[in-house]
Amino acid sequence: MQYRISIFPRTRLARITSSPGTFVIHDYKQDTGTTGTCKPPVKVTFLVPHVIRYTEVGKVREHSLVNIVMSGSLRRLATAVSFLFCLFVAPGRSGAAFAQASGSGKPRPENVSVRTRDPLTDTGFEHFYNLDHDHAIQDFERVLEKHPDDPFAVNHLITGVLIRELYRMGAMNTGEYANDSFIGQAHRPADLKIKARIKQLVQRAEKLEEQQLKANPNDVDALYARGVTRGQFATYTALVERAWFSALRNAVGARHDHERVLEMDPKYIDAKLVVGAHYYVMGSLPWGVKVAVSLVGLSGSKQKGIQYLYEATDSGDEISVDAKIVLMLFLRREHRYDEALKIARGLIPRYPQNMLIALEEGNLLRASGHSREAVAVYRKIWQAGQDGHYPGLHYELAVLSLGDLLRSQKDYQGAAAAYELVSEAPQPDREYLQRANLAAGEMYDVLKKRELAVKKYQAVLATNTQTPPAETARKHMKEAYRDE
Repeated sequence: MQYRISIFPRTRLARITSSPGTFVIHDYKQDTGTTGTCKPPVKVTFLVPHVIRYTEVGKVREHSLVNIVMSGSLRRLATAVSFLFCLFVAPGRSGAAFAQASGSGKPRPENVSVRTRDPLTDTGFEHFYNLDHDHAIQDFERVLEKHPDDPFAVNHLITGVLIRELYRMGAMNTGEYANDSFIGQAHRPADLKIKARIKQLVQRAEKLEEQQLKANPNDVDALYARGVTRGQFATYTALVERAWFSALRNAVGARHDHERVLEMDPKYIDAKLVVGAHYYVMGSLPWGVKVAVSLVGLSGSKQKGIQYLYEATDSGDEISVDAKIVLMLFLRREHRYDEALKIARGLIPRYPQNMLIALEEGNLLRASGHSREAVAVYRKIWQAGQDGHYPGLHYELAVLSLGDLLRSQKDYQGAAAAYELVSEAPQPDREYLQRANLAAGEMYDVLKKRELAVKKYQAVLATNTQTPPAETARKHMKEAYRDE
């Protein structure tokens, strides 16, 4: 279909209307039409309602309403709505069974198919929350073999495979998700076989869910499971494929599915995790952007989102673990550090091998201004790792964080010493090692130890010459780093 597009080029806050042959973008502030016209003809593709991407014939140019009304980080924050929490949690267990356990004792509605809980699923999640992904996946695979037609079982396996791959890629640093830096942070590419497996599992889950919904459109279990599948695929498309608009479509679908679940069964507490996270992220957007995203039917409230998450944490079911981790991250973004610390300190003894939660305690202490306590936490994690407490995990991230903290305090000698420890881990993550060597080199430059600094920059290049740290190291080899 061919269109002539009129566009108001200066506005970020806009609404879009259409008539035969013309799309017009209106400025909300002046409520006026357009001041310019792009060259026709164009091809228009509808992604979701009111979100368009058009390509000028012969120019290969793409734009969308989302690009016009949102700045870069906020646009991607909106697309991140359903996967921000998926990085550390595993939604997808049979919410009907949990809701029944925490309900009033009344009979469940006929549109709920309560599932039998397999003890092996609980064992799998114990492994999962302790970051023992290999054994968690083995348990989930065995459950799926026993229950091949259960979409919840498929979703559990998707969770295990996806999170293990994200960890391998280096995309599991909680510090990146305390702000929007995760959006532009590139990590190691995903394994092609793992990508293919995730897609196959997603297709399998969707097929089972659609079959159940076709048989009974009001099956809240199937609707909930479909929302989980969509949410996890949003995580995959965003963090693995870096496909933001695909992530947005799946995120919107996940939210709508779980809102529908709550409409049909308000006691289905599991759905409040997804919906609450969506409410929070949408509520975090500036007023102008909220108006813009309302065009695609999205709204939110930070207060309501946090309320939903708190309700999920108080459910008494295992879903409360997922909600606590989500809430901990959101409270950190809100600078409500005491509340977040209370959650972290409650989870650490329950999952003692989860180095990421232990590290989050240090991050929260640092963010709240308790630097001395944060230093103690980072050192404790490092020593525990050296003593074999975190087998197979990259606990060297603790001393990398320690170095960053000491550097912010201008303790350059202490920071350099902390960065040097990263290489003493049994098998340090290459990305962490490269970052540590670069930072150590910069500390040595500040300390006027140029020879040591150059050696560190050479070590950065020896690890990988095609990364941003390598580019920075090349510059520092030509000219010494100066602390600004």
